[in-house]
Amino acid sequence: MLRVLLLTLSVVAIANAELCKPDAQNAFKVRLSIKTALGDNAYAWDANEEYLFKAMVAFAMRKYSRKSTTQISNVVLCNVTDRVSFWFVVTDSSKNVTTVPGSEVEAAIRMNRHRISNAFLLSDKTLQFLKIASTLSPPVEPSTPVWLIVFGVVLCLVVAGIIFLVVTGIRQHKKKNKESTERENLEEKAEVTVTIENGIPCEALDLKAGHINGVFAADDERFTSL
Repeated sequence: MLRVLLLTLSVVAIANAELCKPDAQNAFKVRLSIKTALGDNAYAWDANEEYLFKAMVAFAMRKYSRKSTTQISNVVLCNVTDRVSFWFVVTDSSKNVTTVPGSEVEAAIRMNRHRISNAFLLSDKTLQFLKIASTLSPPVEPSTPVWLIVFGVVLCLVVAGIIFLVVTGIRQHKKKNKESTERENLEEKAEVTVTIENGIPCEALDLKAGHINGVFAADDERFTSL
């Protein structure tokens, strides 16, 4: 029994070695920049971190397919380097000698990439799946709707325009009243202008109303009609 078990494990290991190798079908390369991302707080990449990576990929596959068939053992790593790069494949749980199509693995990684990066305290730039394009983060929606912001700006411009027109009208009205008052004052001064003839001040004649000579007025009173 023990020999059979060992033989089975060796066959599986050989099969996995054939399935997981650089540029193999459905294989993906991963590169981590832990030191760059965390500096002095960087952690060492060891068997525990590899186990966590396998668990996160299995989680992504189960989340994507909504099936519980993918296990941690179905995620195979190979060619691990000290600079923390490696290749991985996901084997088919039903057959264990074939890999899951790369399109399914890529879709699962893209859908859960932020969860995988967060598990290792990294980002899309420091945890890179070289054959899988970075997932764009969803656009940030403002707390205030855009249409409300535009409406507020337009309303402010309209109110500012109305205030400007009202203030301009009031100023023009005051200016006209001031000019009219100054013109009336000048006319009044012109009417009461006093001229001096032979050293004696004389009032200006009102040419329209005429002027009555006092000498002739006295004669008219003396010679009254019978």
